[in-house]
Amino acid sequence: QVQLVESGGGLVQAGGSLRLSCAASGRTFGRYAMGWFRQAPGKERDVVAAISWSGGSTYYADSVRGRFTISRDNAKSTVYLQMNSLKPEDTAVYYCAGRVDFSGGYYTRITDYNQWGQGTQVTVSS
Repeated sequence: QVQLVESGGGLVQAGGSLRLSCAASGRTFGRYAMGWFRQAPGKERDVVAAISWSGGSTYYADSVRGRFTISRDNAKSTVYLQMNSLKPEDTAVYYCAGRVDFSGGYYTRITDYNQWGQGTQVTVSS
C-alpha cells in the first residue's frame, strides 16, 4: 500500500492556475493507477481526471477537459494536476486516489480506489 499526501491548493482568482501534487510513500507507486477527485460543499465527490500506471492513458471529466492536465512522475512517486483557466465552480476539496493496477487502464469511480489522500482545498474567487 501507499500513503498519499496532496499539496498545492490555495486561493486563486478566476482565470488563474494552480498545480496540485500528490506524493506517495511506498515502493510500488509505479504499479498504481491514480485519480483526482473533488468535492464541493453539499455535493458528491466526483472524478476530475485519472491516469494509468504508465501515464499512457488519461481521462478527464467534461467540465475540466482542455483546462486541466494530469501527469505523473513515477521516479518521484508523484502525480500532478495542472489546473489552468480556473473558474469559481472549480472550488472544492481535491483528493488524489490510487489503486494497484496490472491492466494498464484508468479508473473513474470512487469505489475503484482503495487509497485516498486527506484532500487539499482549492478556492477560486470571481
